[in-house]
Amino acid sequence: MLEHGGRLRQAANRYGIPLSNWLDLSTGINPNGWPVPPVPAEYWQRLPEDDDGLLAAAQAYYQNPSLLAVAGSQAAIQTLPLLRQACRVGVLHPAYAEHAESWRKAGHQLVIVDAANITGQLDDLDVLIVINPNNPTGQRWRRRQLLQWHAQLSVRGGWLIVDEAFMDGTSEHSLSPLPVRPGLIVLRSIGKFFGLAGIRCGFVIAEQELLQYLAEQLGPWPISHPGRYVATQALSDTDWQRHAAAALKQQGQRLGNLLADSGWPPQGGCDLFQWLKTDTAVILHDLLAQQGILTRLFTTPASLRFGLPKDELAWQRLTQALAHPKIKQLLAQAKIGELNSAQLKVIYANEFTPSKKTVVD
Repeated sequence: MLEHGGRLRQAANRYGIPLSNWLDLSTGINPNGWPVPPVPAEYWQRLPEDDDGLLAAAQAYYQNPSLLAVAGSQAAIQTLPLLRQACRVGVLHPAYAEHAESWRKAGHQLVIVDAANITGQLDDLDVLIVINPNNPTGQRWRRRQLLQWHAQLSVRGGWLIVDEAFMDGTSEHSLSPLPVRPGLIVLRSIGKFFGLAGIRCGFVIAEQELLQYLAEQLGPWPISHPGRYVATQALSDTDWQRHAAAALKQQGQRLGNLLADSGWPPQGGCDLFQWLKTDTAVILHDLLAQQGILTRLFTTPASLRFGLPKDELAWQRLTQALAHPKIKQLLAQAKIGELNSAQLKVIYANEFTPSKKTVVD
């Protein structure tokens, strides 16, 4: 099983800081998600039904009639590789690693593609997977470019899979509203923008024939009845969606500015997170964690992903943490190249030593 953000209990145990004292910026999910109302009792007591309004709400929101509700886009990510015979699959790196892992487990050959030269590698691929905007780098590809790649792949029966988990709020870049076509598969999730990761609800937009194959693999009732109820209400709440999109845009810019003003300018990001590539990522991650702030650490390349703080108190806490003398010292040494990452790690290994710290693999 791959590790993901949100392992807050693990961090609390490792650093000896109570769970309630943490600022969790590791997940890239809207910290001020859609306000979930009480769920009527019958939704807990009865099996879900397909004609409960979820499909219609999703069709209106994504502006496409050809879609399938799944248990989070993760369900589709794990199942789509089972619908093709062994082939060559292009994946980006860094990117959401579950895509590559699912195709590898299913026996396909993975090809790491260069984000700057996808077109030059496309002739050697049967499937290309693009996360748009990419997680964690935030890189975005234009519709025209994606459709060109799809056309090139579909001529020989290939697929283009576009994961738009972080696309909400920037629908002008989305492929979701476009007519479906053979070999084009778009994945959407309400976990990020709506802040509803816990209900495990996502959607696949593709040709009906492929959706039928996928539905057969997933089986009946992939989403719980309460989950369908909440998702339907959230997808129908256009006023909240409009205000949330504007707020997240402002907050994403604010986070980028805060990191830059603190001496750590991000190399990419989107409305829901910012990505900082630095050789000292593991040390910065540790120094922040020892102040009760959890970020998402990546090792190849060494980098951190910062999610959005929830409120002004959280913004102030992050600002103060980045201004800590030890982090300022780390920044100064990294800038002048005084020490390499390995030497810095040794120096900072015992700093901010918590009263109780256990090693967790």
